[in-house]
Amino acid sequence: MKLLFVADPLESFKTYKDTTFAMMRESAQRGHQLWACHPADLVWVRGGKVMASGARRISLTGDTHDWFKTEETADLVLAEGSDAVVMRKDPPFDSEFFYATHLLSQAEREGARVFNRPAALRDHPEKLAIMEFPEYIAPTLVTRSAEAIKAFHAEHRDIILKPLDGMGGMGIFRVGPDALNLGSIIETLNKGGAETVMVQRYVPEIVQGDKRVLVIGGEVVPWCLARIPQGTEIRGNLAAGGKGVAQPISARDREIAEGVAAKLTPRGLLLLGLDVIGDCLTEINVTSPTGFQEITNQSGIDVAKLFVDALERAARA
Repeated sequence: MKLLFVADPLESFKTYKDTTFAMMRESAQRGHQLWACHPADLVWVRGGKVMASGARRISLTGDTHDWFKTEETADLVLAEGSDAVVMRKDPPFDSEFFYATHLLSQAEREGARVFNRPAALRDHPEKLAIMEFPEYIAPTLVTRSAEAIKAFHAEHRDIILKPLDGMGGMGIFRVGPDALNLGSIIETLNKGGAETVMVQRYVPEIVQGDKRVLVIGGEVVPWCLARIPQGTEIRGNLAAGGKGVAQPISARDREIAEGVAAKLTPRGLLLLGLDVIGDCLTEINVTSPTGFQEITNQSGIDVAKLFVDALERAARA
């Protein structure tokens, strides 16, 4: 197949841990042709079809630093020049990401196969998607209201506050029973009532790790990546210094993942990355879920193989 990866600049990849690279490597080993572009390269003009302007056909070199070679560049019409488009642009989900999904939806109307589906990316913002699954989540509040947040804290005493557009643990605060700096934190996050904030009861099992549970093609990967906070840090995110430890999923992890997958996979979400702390679902990652290489290296389960198997099935369905 001819695969087009819509992703961040290739030069920015850290290949020793990058999940998109793992997908590319597995695809190349199967003989699939690799193309890459950035969302900024997507173009549409009346009378034509969505194309990736200056898309690069690449080959993998096997070198850890200069890991790819550009074989050619071309204006690639997505519906005609690719068998599958893999949307792998990392968060944040900002206006430009949103516009890119609309261009990709137009490409779908023209006949392209896009994974994850652009409409599904728009409909499932990673913090708010958990609202559909109240049976799996801790007490949670979504609001702009400072008074509502203060009342939530008064009830639950130990809370986590986070912006809806954060990634990698950015902007996450914990406020304990003493309510120290709660007012200032609210002002910082809600911008004086201009922006919406998510507030959740603190889940103490975070000390055992914020687990990334992967679902591929509706099937739950049997190992997860527990991202364990280090030192005095409350965040387990690898980007915030957390330690990634692969471990078998628990019965509760599987229950959550299968319940979420039953609803979301049919909507065009080929790959899901669920964040689970203790017994509670905290986020549903759909834009660019990661963790493939860490789980594979520590468990022996070839996650990239599972993904490309599912991608091949979906693209040929």
